[in-house]
This record gives sequence, structure tokens and C-alpha cells, in this order.
Amino acid sequence: MFTRVVEITSKAGKARDLTRTVSEKVLSILKTQPGFMDEITLVSDEDPNRILAISFWKSKENADAYQREQYSKVTDTIRNFAV
Repeated sequence: MFTRVVEITSKAGKARDLTRTVSEKVLSILKTQPGFMDEITLVSDEDPNRILAISFWKSKENADAYQREQYSKVTDTIRNFAV
């Protein structure tokens, strides 16, 4: 198993919108990727604009393929909510 951790800083007051977008749109992209297993999104109690997205993959190769082929699509999807 391989884990990717992505730290995102949301625009002020947009953390809820960002996490909703991850749940509704990004997760649907991830679910189509070979080797994808699960994803968890965490919002910091100390800094509500700091978000961690943790994805679990069957192998590093699967995560790397996602990074090369789809990650830019994900960043475009969350662009309006992230700094």
C-alpha cells in the first residue's frame, strides 16, 4: 500500500466549499484510477483553512500514474477554493 498526502490551504472562509468539492468531484475522479483504494480529508482545528487530503493506493506506481495523468484535472477542480 502507498499513501499520498496533499496539504491544501483554502481561501479564507472556503474550507467547507473545498472539502465539499473534494467529496463530490475529486473523489469521483480518484475512484476511476487504477489502484485507488480510499481517500480521507482532514480540516485542522487550529487553522480551519489548512486541509490534508490523504489518498491510499495499491502501489506507488498507481499513485505516480494518477499524478502524471489526472492530478492537474484535480487542481483545476479545486482552483476556486484554494490559495
